[in-house]
Amino acid sequence: MEAEIDTQRRRNVTWSDPKAAAAEGRGLAGIDYLRAMMEGRLPGPPVIALLGIELSSVEPGAVAMEMPVGEYLYNPLGSVHGGMIATILDSVMGCAVHSVLPLGRGYTTLEIKVNFLRAVTDLVGTVRAEGRVVHAGRQSAVADAKLVDAAGKTYATASTTCLVFDLPSPKAAT
Repeated sequence: MEAEIDTQRRRNVTWSDPKAAAAEGRGLAGIDYLRAMMEGRLPGPPVIALLGIELSSVEPGAVAMEMPVGEYLYNPLGSVHGGMIATILDSVMGCAVHSVLPLGRGYTTLEIKVNFLRAVTDLVGTVRAEGRVVHAGRQSAVADAKLVDAAGKTYATASTTCLVFDLPSPKAAT
């Protein structure tokens, strides 16, 4: 009798309350909030935990994140799903914008464009997304990003426009 081979995979994900972290973050300038996340003083958003992304660098106007590539990110064709790539690129561009915002200001993505240049598979290893602000104005900001492997080979590029706005006061949010 042949032994059955278990082809099932499992991945356990743990995350912290995103509402509590966001409320704490409202009391910080953008760069301070991002640095608090990078240093572990504040938890990152659940999507970062879900995808295994780590915030690796935060400077004014520039943010980098790393993501280990595994088959749990795959599409039916056997490569990383474009939505996962778009997520990390959107994250670094948005965080780059966030890094230049003062206390009391927020942002949201208005549009994102991604160019997928080559397939990402688990053979690539960990990828690094690097985002930077191109323009930061009172009402809008523009950023771009690229996704690279350890050797610096580019797998995707992206650009975004973000809406920049005043955050509601804490009393108005309750």
